Amino acid sequence: MSDTTGRDVIGGIDLSSDAYVIKQSYIRSKYAVEDASGNVVLKGRKKRFKLKEEFPFTDPQGNVVFRIKARNLLDVSGNYALEDEATGEVFAVIEKEFTLFTHVYNVRSPDGVLWARIESESALVMALKSVSGLFGLLPHSYSVVGPNGEVIGSIEERFSLRDVYDVRVGDAGDAPREAIIAAAVAIDALEEN
Repeated sequence: MSDTTGRDVIGGIDLSSDAYVIKQSYIRSKYAVEDASGNVVLKGRKKRFKLKEEFPFTDPQGNVVFRIKARNLLDVSGNYALEDEATGEVFAVIEKEFTLFTHVYNVRSPDGVLWARIESESALVMALKSVSGLFGLLPHSYSVVGPNGEVIGSIEERFSLRDVYDVRVGDAGDAPREAIIAAAVAIDALEEN
């Protein structure tokens, strides 16, 4: 793993671009991440009914490149580690904040430095989605905010029968962009939007 200012924090995959598309399959819990040219760069599949939540993301050839791991058994606090498969090292930590209708996640370095906050933008849309599945088709979006409050990216849902998100992350300052993009992908999988 490189230092926090380097881009290569995940061995075996290049997530250094600033735009990706996350597509969930029509069968829940399967994900594909495409680059701007439409090439699949990452795949994921969440396994259901596990006591300690853990699931891998693979390259297009099926090689595991990183895993999301709940930090505790039956993790209700929403704390997850993103672990590089090649080194076994944690390269980012996701912490869910408990709020009434908005969804807020902190993306931190392994030693606790805040890299970004990923926040849902519409409390009304999130509230309607939580009340009834009828509102599941309403697109929603998230802001990716740096540690000093500056907007560094966005996650925008397209109006679609399946979940499709456009992820954009610009200059992330001292934080590795790859870690923030991996966290955005992980959050979509964790929320099962």
